[in-house]
Amino acid sequence: MTAPEFDAAFRDEFRTLLRWRRDVRRFRRDHVPQALLTELFALADLAPSVGLSQPWRFVTVADPQRRAAIRANFACENALALGALSDERAAIYARLKLAGLDAAPVQFALFSDPDPAQGHGLGRRTMPETLAFSSVMALHTLWLAARTMGLGLGWISILNPDAARGVLDVPQAWDFIGYFCLGWPEQACETPELEREGWERRRAGEVVER
Repeated sequence: MTAPEFDAAFRDEFRTLLRWRRDVRRFRRDHVPQALLTELFALADLAPSVGLSQPWRFVTVADPQRRAAIRANFACENALALGALSDERAAIYARLKLAGLDAAPVQFALFSDPDPAQGHGLGRRTMPETLAFSSVMALHTLWLAARTMGLGLGWISILNPDAARGVLDVPQAWDFIGYFCLGWPEQACETPELEREGWERRRAGEVVER
């Protein structure tokens, strides 16, 4: 087989995709077709994983009671986060809509299996955390794929992981990676919301030579 060649035009489009990937906080309530969701999770399976273990475990959440419990979990942790900030930061934080939990039509959690049979243990004896890293790679692959379909993804990190695991009734051993909202963004803007609101700005990453 001949490997595909990605020309300059493709690379420019890919750069645009990376620039427009967003942590979306404001969603329309429009339905997301099941066919799109099926395709997204299939594309996530193309992500790299240590030993080809594919340790990611996606759990879709449609049950209203489970969603309400996750929302309550968020509200509790969000209040604690707000109280821990300086007055200046708290004022910015209060303006941000940090959850799409009320409007996003699709919600799912991501877990990582710490001891998957697949992969036969290759590559993780000294660094078992590579399983969680692999799961995040699957999430990022899904995130970029969602953007190509016009969908937005929001990562809800302000949660108590143990409480979330209990609400979703998954194996106790699974590592909680995050909870996500997916849907059609309410608005489009090239500048990330956190940057627009003055919370932080993007900087060039540090590359150290040894």
